[in-house]
Amino acid sequence: MRSRPAPQLGFSFEYFMWLFTRISGVTILLLALLGMFVAFWMGARTQLGLDVLMRWTFFPNPNHVVHSSIADLVPKWSNAYWQIMQMLIVFFGTTHGMNGLRVVIEDYLGYSWVRLFLRGLIFLLWIFILIVSVYVILAS
Repeated sequence: MRSRPAPQLGFSFEYFMWLFTRISGVTILLLALLGMFVAFWMGARTQLGLDVLMRWTFFPNPNHVVHSSIADLVPKWSNAYWQIMQMLIVFFGTTHGMNGLRVVIEDYLGYSWVRLFLRGLIFLLWIFILIVSVYVILAS
């Protein structure tokens, strides 16, 4: 394993991605807490079990609620708010994970064409996941 050169003082791409990783981790946790709070406010405390509530908090998909033993919740739970929550969770989670993968690749690979190729592959995978996720979220 090779060591990387010390970062230069000032703002750089690495600094912004380091900062984004910290902020996105906290944001994912805050989105989960917000999702749980709104689910409780919408009546989940009397209508959902804990397992369904946790699944709904991290993956707010109306099909999860439909497949539970609760009837007629799709109009109540599949609205723009939950779609925006899903998109935010997918965006921050995917970007956080792909940035972590980029950092691991940069730590273990020297400056070569393989590193450049894998960076491009990670970027394309990130774009693909975001496009498919938005399509699935809006289609449900």
